[in-house]
Amino acid sequence: MKQVEVYSSPLCGFCHAAKRLLKSKDVNFTEYNILTNPKLKPEMIERAAGARTVPQIFIGEEHVGGCDELYALERQGKLDSMLAAEN
Repeated sequence: MKQVEVYSSPLCGFCHAAKRLLKSKDVNFTEYNILTNPKLKPEMIERAAGARTVPQIFIGEEHVGGCDELYALERQGKLDSMLAAEN
């Protein structure tokens, strides 16, 4: 499975929803809490091409976007293949 990274805040409902979806698929992910570690926010903004809201989700090197984009991938049946390790 590809590495998954989530920039989030504990106060964000969308962050909780995105993490809930990932956990339901038994996806291990690295979470970067920008509330407790604000030095990570500029890194997130740069990696996410200027996006400033949380969550910002990365699968492998690909920027997925936020919660809405993650759920859209799931509805389209594309999320599992994105998560799968490359052959």
